[in-house]
Amino acid sequence: MKNSKVIKMSNLDVSEVKESSRRDFFKKSIMYSAGALGAGSFLLPTSVSANEKEIMQEAQWSTKLGDPVNKNLYGLPSAYEHNNIRRTHDLLSSGDAYASISMCPIHESEGIITPNGLFFTRNHGGTAQVDPNKWRLMIHGKVKKPIVLTLDELKKYPSETRIYFIECPANGSPEWRGPQFNSLQFMKGMMSSAQWTGVMLKTILKDIGLEKDAVWMLAEGSDNASNPRTIPVEKALDDVMVVWAQNGEALRPEQGYPVRLIVPGWEGNLNTKWLKRLEFSNKPWHSKEETSKYTMLQESGKAIRYFWVNEVNSVITSPCPEKPWSDLKKGDLVEIEGLAWSGRGTIKHVDISLDGGDNWVEADLKGLVLPKSWTRFSYIIKWKGKPLLLASRATDDVGHTQPTIDEETSKVGVESVYHRNAIVTWEITKKGECNNVQIRKHKKA
Repeated sequence: MKNSKVIKMSNLDVSEVKESSRRDFFKKSIMYSAGALGAGSFLLPTSVSANEKEIMQEAQWSTKLGDPVNKNLYGLPSAYEHNNIRRTHDLLSSGDAYASISMCPIHESEGIITPNGLFFTRNHGGTAQVDPNKWRLMIHGKVKKPIVLTLDELKKYPSETRIYFIECPANGSPEWRGPQFNSLQFMKGMMSSAQWTGVMLKTILKDIGLEKDAVWMLAEGSDNASNPRTIPVEKALDDVMVVWAQNGEALRPEQGYPVRLIVPGWEGNLNTKWLKRLEFSNKPWHSKEETSKYTMLQESGKAIRYFWVNEVNSVITSPCPEKPWSDLKKGDLVEIEGLAWSGRGTIKHVDISLDGGDNWVEADLKGLVLPKSWTRFSYIIKWKGKPLLLASRATDDVGHTQPTIDEETSKVGVESVYHRNAIVTWEITKKGECNNVQIRKHKKA
């Protein structure tokens, strides 16, 4: 994109920006509230114009009946939220809309749960429309009691509900050589987070029994691509789930209806949709999708296979190119907010830099902090109308911290596609515009 650029730096001269305390932030909020209380029956601030008062007093929705409760029995988002949608791009497609991906609008996300209609999708052969009455799950191979389950039989197992993110390992992949998209959605939208309901796979395996030499599991979907993937039994016996519900409702077809696999913290392609078969063996399968794709190419030209875990990562979601600070005035208190996640465990802390990584301060973690789930972070500053280079850096409870771009590329080069977790930086201009940039510095000698 035309506004994206690489910034090569040795010593960046960035004006000091002081942190504003939360006390100041809330004090200002209380002051606004007090002004509203003295403004009359509509509780309007005294600064509200006559035109704005008229708009509020004569709003059409307050002068007539709304829609009857039986108009949309499933429910629809407001028509005014028409921009909050998944988006696609020709650069992220095989040339059609079948083997393709749609990006989650994470810049519009609230909290740590992605609505089902906005959850990112990655298909290898289109969205399968599976009849749940004819769906079956076969579990066989090196098991003591091979079984074929109907959906009703699967649901007889005790269920659990957990919150996990799913991230495509190619999330951020166009950025290896330099900034490509001046858009958070297209840069980091190959991920989402949801509440999943189903049965722990280890519960089923305890019921049917595994042979002693069963050390690998093959998961296969029932769509025309099938996307078979090899998973070690240690993971299958840990936190893998066989799920039929997402955010309190049945899985949608785009997310693998009626049943999919959830492999928490690991590459999204392992979370097999439209699941039909689990086979156990003493050897891995070396399937097409785990040999020709989903490998980690190194600078030497050799690739690492079975590179499963999504590393610790973070990104600032506000501001971002879609949500700049162009409406701020000097002296305004503003919240920097973002998402952090790790496939290895729980986010321990997140640091914020205002000067491209020369100096760091610790942000606050907001709301639920769960393993292998999105975690919200926040930091409040006073806007001075001066250029900034905003960056975030997450650390998980295993001790892994996001690398700089130079640290990451010095180890794996720039020819890779997957597992990019280098620090993301936004350039904020003095006008509050926000651009995707890359900082080339802090390279270890």
